[in-house]
Amino acid sequence: MLVTAVVGAGLATVPAISDAVPPSSAIEVGATSVARGATFTVTQTLYNDRDFTITGGKAGLYAKETSLPAMVDLVSCPGAYACDTLGTSVRGGVGDVPPGESRTVTFTFRVRDDAPLGTITLQHQFIGENYAFDILDGPALTVTQPATAADVAVRISASVRSLLTARITYTITVQNNGPGDATGIRVVGTYPAGLVYAGSSCTRVGTTRSVNCDVASLAAGASTTRTLTADTTLLTVGSLTATAQRTASSPDDPVATNDKASRTCTALTGLVVRC
Repeated sequence: MLVTAVVGAGLATVPAISDAVPPSSAIEVGATSVARGATFTVTQTLYNDRDFTITGGKAGLYAKETSLPAMVDLVSCPGAYACDTLGTSVRGGVGDVPPGESRTVTFTFRVRDDAPLGTITLQHQFIGENYAFDILDGPALTVTQPATAADVAVRISASVRSLLTARITYTITVQNNGPGDATGIRVVGTYPAGLVYAGSSCTRVGTTRSVNCDVASLAAGASTTRTLTADTTLLTVGSLTATAQRTASSPDDPVATNDKASRTCTALTGLVVRC
């Protein structure tokens, strides 16, 4: 807004000085959705709009629907000379705050592993020894369940049937050791050189020696199998090693040592194969 003022014999237009006063307390939350066990920050800015000094000033935080200290553990509070919990609140001391001055405290919290799931309203307040401002509502904070890991393990076995040549059937077993359910699983099976593709319950990758074995979902503790079949030729001899390897799954797989398996057979001739 512009204000017209008389300057000497003429008129001058000058900006109007804003008389907006900052709130006594304002907070910014680093994340409004936080999983159990995760950390987040709340930055609280205090402002003294009174005409006297607020002595022993403190930044106070609450949860409207429950006790904030029962939900979170206080990790740090830069900007405060000390911070602690008092009843259902968390407080950070900022000392005396003269009229027109502000103080800022950044709280870091860790959500407790047993914190109630759901959404609460954060509240905040500027508290002093000689004066307490109103408690103000802040943003909502949602506590969620953390993503659960799922250990997907892979095994491979082989069996032989002889006709004019030998046919090797590889059985790939996919096991979910949990603790969570797994989705989007892909296991890549590869048969060795010297064999000829004869079929699979998985999807062959072009004309390569690999197949993609996809499992849409697998509950914790469950397993499923896929097969891959290949034939020898009259010239097939020596060691024949097939592999199976997990290449994708969700959520995270915490154990890498059981993601890959192999099985070796030995061809004495194209007809005589031992696995």
